Amino acid sequence: MYELPYFMEKDYTKTRSFIQAHPFAIITGVDANQHPVATQIPVLITEKEGKLTFRAHLMRQTDHHKAFLQNPHVLVLFPGPHTYVSASWYTNPQQGSTWNYMTVHAKGTISFLEPNELLNILRDTTTHFEGASNTPGAYDTLPEEYVQKLAKAIVGFEITVTALDAVFKLSQNRDEASYHNIIGKLKQGSADAQYIAAEMEQRTSQLFKQQ
Repeated sequence: MYELPYFMEKDYTKTRSFIQAHPFAIITGVDANQHPVATQIPVLITEKEGKLTFRAHLMRQTDHHKAFLQNPHVLVLFPGPHTYVSASWYTNPQQGSTWNYMTVHAKGTISFLEPNELLNILRDTTTHFEGASNTPGAYDTLPEEYVQKLAKAIVGFEITVTALDAVFKLSQNRDEASYHNIIGKLKQGSADAQYIAAEMEQRTSQLFKQQ
């Protein structure tokens, strides 16, 4: 992780809001032989006994399932919008261009759950992302035979977070004129670029005190 102090986000509320808005996480680890594994899964973000937790499910007998059984230590990545920033937008362009981005890294331990907990995760996940429990895609509309067949192929898990770090690299190290020019250029770009521009605008008053 790029741990320069002015890029690190220390506000837990902002970090929590970010991962809540970007729940399709990359879960990485290593097996007993130190071989790396990874999978990308939507997670439910909750608090349990005062600790941040992630709940989700994955396919049984995959490389990552087997690895996490052997080694429960995981790193969960929550990548967000990102965009190229050209040095030509700086007041002094004679330096390297860069990339602005937002990401959160969570370290923790994974534990696999009993079958009844898996069904709760399936119901909660579907309800959360459907936005309601009475839509045609709701969990309770699924045939029981289908659910039981599906449940045999997957396993539910819970990750207890032990460390949470956020890097919101948003040109905090630039002078005020460059900062505003970067925002203006990014507003003309992709959806990701516009997202980063909006995030930068929100931080303007914190970085540059009004005279």
